[in-house]
Parts: sequence; C-alpha cells; structure tokens
Amino acid sequence: MTATQMPRGLRTRRAPRSAATAAALLLTAALTVPVAHADPPGVTEDSSPPVHIDTDDPDLRMVQGAKLAPSKVLNIKSIVEADDGSERRQDTNDNVTFALQAEVLFGKDSAELSPDALSRIGTIAAEIKKQNATSLRVFGFTDNLGSAGHGLVLSKKRANAVQQELAKDLGSSVGFQIRGYGEQYPIADNGTEEGRKKNRRVEVSFPRAS
Repeated sequence: MTATQMPRGLRTRRAPRSAATAAALLLTAALTVPVAHADPPGVTEDSSPPVHIDTDDPDLRMVQGAKLAPSKVLNIKSIVEADDGSERRQDTNDNVTFALQAEVLFGKDSAELSPDALSRIGTIAAEIKKQNATSLRVFGFTDNLGSAGHGLVLSKKRANAVQQELAKDLGSSVGFQIRGYGEQYPIADNGTEEGRKKNRRVEVSFPRAS
C-alpha cells in the first residue's frame, strides 16, 4: 500500500519518540524558558525574625523527634501597575520601588527628560517625602538590543537625569546611589517587544517608613 492509499488516520500518526529524543526536547525547552533574576545590588530585604522563638519551649507540643525549621519573616510583595504598563509600584516589608518605562521619560535613545516625565517624577518625590526617606537608589536599565556598552552608558545617563530632577524637589538632605545596569536584571522577556519595553526603565527605590 502506498502513502497515497494509506488511510488518513494512519498517515498522520507519528512514531513514538525514543527516551533520548524526549529528554533532548525537554532540555531544549528548559534552556529557552526565561529564568528569574535577582534584584540589583543594594536592594536587600531583612528576613530575620522580630522575636526569638525558644525551640525547647514545652508549650510547643510538637511530635516527638520533630524540630522547628529556622524562623524567618516572609517578604510580602504588593505590586500595582498602570493599565498601559508605563509605571509600576512595588511595596515590600522594607522597600518601596517605582519603575518608570523609558518611553514615558525620554525620547528614543535619549537621556533628556520629556515634559510628561516631570509630573511623574514629582509624584515619586511626594511619596519619598511621605515616607521620610533620606537614602534613595536610582537605577537605569535597557533592553538587550544594541551593544552592551552603549546600554550601560545610556542607562547611567537616564538614571542621572531622574536623580537630578528628584534632587530639585527633595533638597540636599537626601543621599543618592546612582547606577546604570544596561541590559542586566531584566524583569520581562527580551524576546518580545512588549518585554523589552518593560525592561527599558528607571527604578527609584527607598526604605519604607518604619
């Protein structure tokens, strides 16, 4: 029987893959999935427990031989994002972070602030005053298009521009840590334009009021 005479159901049935082939496909899929990235240096969260727990306290009434795991404070994150994704606020136990997409702050491949950027930065300055923060981190980021060197320079210039505008509102009592990380520490997939747009950003973070 030729292929043209073979019943349709048989022609479309595939032979089962070997175990080696299946393993290779799984490995390829794993390598193409975006991995989680750590926060940039300088952004830390305190997970130490606020009180000491006595693991030998008889009131714990644990099963014989059982032991308590080391105690720690879970870092709860609250993220609020604008409908168009242009602005994002993240609150954790210790820090507040604002992320503004580069498109709402600058022109393409530019570090000059747009008129719309000034009001957005002013809103962040108002929140900084509300939290009584005196130590700020201003970090710039780009996507992975173009050379890595150009991305580092551009991201630092953009971070400087935002810092200078914040300083006008906050005065000399506030200290700044300014960094340009280029394409490092992406928060979205650089394989799509939507993801690259999120990665092109400036983040302003500061400690929460205790």
